[in-house]
Amino acid sequence: MEWYIEAGVDVLLEDAPIDRFSETPPAPRPKALPRNAPTTPSPSERLAKKDNNERRQPVSPAVSAQPATLPDAAAIETAKAMASKAETLDELKDIMAEFDGCNLKRTAKSLVFADGNPQAKLMLIGEAPGRDEDIQGLPFVGRAGQLLDKMLAAIELDRDLAYITNVIPWRPPGNRTPTPQETEICRPFIERHIELVKPDCILMLGGSAAKTLMKTQDGIMKLRGKWTEIKTDNASIKALPTLHPAYLLRQPGHKRLAWQDLLSLKQTMDG
Repeated sequence: MEWYIEAGVDVLLEDAPIDRFSETPPAPRPKALPRNAPTTPSPSERLAKKDNNERRQPVSPAVSAQPATLPDAAAIETAKAMASKAETLDELKDIMAEFDGCNLKRTAKSLVFADGNPQAKLMLIGEAPGRDEDIQGLPFVGRAGQLLDKMLAAIELDRDLAYITNVIPWRPPGNRTPTPQETEICRPFIERHIELVKPDCILMLGGSAAKTLMKTQDGIMKLRGKWTEIKTDNASIKALPTLHPAYLLRQPGHKRLAWQDLLSLKQTMDG
């Protein structure tokens, strides 16, 4: 069940299992008529068809469907213009809540903005919210978030001493990987987010966050553990890529690599 939940399967089709072998087998299909053979309905069939046509009424949908907005160059420019207007984190959150240029907003329940202390020296950035995050409106509150809390505690940190967010603020349907277009349209918001928080260090959680912020195509196993810099309009911030907690849940043998990265982070912050 945990595997299904992490995959985004959060709705059951039936409350109880169904024994398909006990069901009555379907009636044999009638033999197919020759192609183009005329078919003449019986009087009872004509009467039933007429009755159905008279009863059939147009049904209006309960909710008017809104077409999905696919990210394009114009939407990206709009995101840049809107993000640049934010002078505070509250303003940035309000602007992102009003922004309608990303299709992910159509299916998500919540805008997952951030958690922790915005005055902290350390900023952690993941990829996108999952099911639990979408429900609660906070980043890293599911199983991966619980592991992240333990990772922070191992170097004497917690959410009061860190600030946590994601590159993508809306949950992709079924926890799928965001498309490059979706990532690009959200990039102006995370870049402005970094400028407003002004952390001393950034810990990039997972390959997607590292690739986006570092503007590279290298994989996380090549990037992790190597310090780099994230440049903004007014600063150059030390940044370290590491493995995502969700990946560590699937590959616990690689926790030793994440531990090395955490020790390097602690040494840099203490120094």
